Amino acid sequence: MLWSIIKVFVFIALVAAATLGASYLLDLEGGVRIVMAGYEINLTPLKAVMALVVLVLAIWLVMKLAGVLVAILKFINGDETALSRYFDRNRQEKGYRALSEGILALASGEGDIAMTKAARAEKYLRKPALTNLITAQAAEMSGDRRKAEEVYKRLLQNDKTRFVGIRGILRQKLAEGDTDTALKLAQSAFALKPRHAEVQDTLLELQAQTSDWKGARETLNAKLKYGSLPRDVHKRRDAVLALSEARDVLDEGKTIEAREAAIEANRLSPDLIPAAVLAARGYIEQGNKRNALRVLNKAWLMHPHPDLAAAFAAIEPDETPQERLKRFAKLLKVHPENRETKLLKAELNIAAEDFPGARRALGDLAEVEPDARALTIMAAVERGEGASDAVVKGWLARALSAPRGPQWVCEKCHHIHAEWVPACENCQSFDTLSWTAPPNTAMTTPTGLEMLPLIVGVPEEQKAEDTPDDEDDIVMDAEIVEEGEEEKAEK
Repeated sequence: MLWSIIKVFVFIALVAAATLGASYLLDLEGGVRIVMAGYEINLTPLKAVMALVVLVLAIWLVMKLAGVLVAILKFINGDETALSRYFDRNRQEKGYRALSEGILALASGEGDIAMTKAARAEKYLRKPALTNLITAQAAEMSGDRRKAEEVYKRLLQNDKTRFVGIRGILRQKLAEGDTDTALKLAQSAFALKPRHAEVQDTLLELQAQTSDWKGARETLNAKLKYGSLPRDVHKRRDAVLALSEARDVLDEGKTIEAREAAIEANRLSPDLIPAAVLAARGYIEQGNKRNALRVLNKAWLMHPHPDLAAAFAAIEPDETPQERLKRFAKLLKVHPENRETKLLKAELNIAAEDFPGARRALGDLAEVEPDARALTIMAAVERGEGASDAVVKGWLARALSAPRGPQWVCEKCHHIHAEWVPACENCQSFDTLSWTAPPNTAMTTPTGLEMLPLIVGVPEEQKAEDTPDDEDDIVMDAEIVEEGEEEKAEK
């Protein structure tokens, strides 16, 4: 409201000023006399002012027309002008519209449309750094790997887009299973951007697959340096790499180097069971039983495991079952309620032929948490206590269909491994194996598990059926013997 009133007052003031100026010019005497080429023009003061304004407008118009003429000539010559900038803005608008439509088509999964829009955007924008990336991803989406690789190679020619091109070709080589080429590309990408977390992980997995443990440890240190890996995780994975290096050295026959590497791995991560086992066996070979006991006790304290128990038994290989049971007593007191402790104690008692003690040690595991190992131990206990074959075979039949119990399972793809490895054999993920029970799956056989009781019962039935035949055979044999004796007496 106030601004409107101000504008009205300003307009009235300008009109008043113009009116006063015009009246002042009308009152002035004299004028302007112009003489040129034999012509004479006399103008009053008011007409002279109006002629001056018209002259200024005419000069401005002539200059504008001259500027347009010069711009047209420059446009024809190829120079940048306002006219060319107008057409450039028009092309840019069309190009960015096509680019945005291509990005939307790419996000929607329409690869063919995205490639078409990217080609149109390249026609107007001439910015391959943008359009080539969309074209490559759209080609991958459409399944045209050759086109995608061709475009990614074009991105390698520009310093600004070289990393994107390497990363794109790297993904293709990984999909094709070309590990050697993918490793070289990952190393190049890591050299360009060492902070890139995805490149770090890819390079680490490829180095683990190719057993380049030294390079993998350098990559792991880089992940710690650039803050993409917590310190405790770095320590654990560094121990895994050190253990893997130790195992490779052991395969080469360099026992001393392997022993030192295993000890280092155990020092980095005492809870890494394979490292503790390898380090303990190295100490045992040295005759250093005290350090072997220290390593195994520390690892058992963190997580009981059958491999630790086997290494603990290897410290005194010539002891009797009773002596072994006595030596294991201190170890069994650490986690008395742990499942592995109960199973180990039951097995030691079976070896010592203390079958009631084995049953007490096993407790209710065979009923509450039945797995193949617990049920097999129960079958051994029944056999040791003199149970019938039917009872023993019944436990074994249950063990056949029971879960396998804890194993080395990949946390990512749930693949089961017979022994610990640094990288999953199925999905190639690094340091994803854990000692745990795999997911329960339904077990199927051609005849079905419901047939097991019948199969187990056959031997007993055959034994019962065969008994009369055996008695008849015994009677016949006795008669033959008697006839032979009578013949000898007659002779």
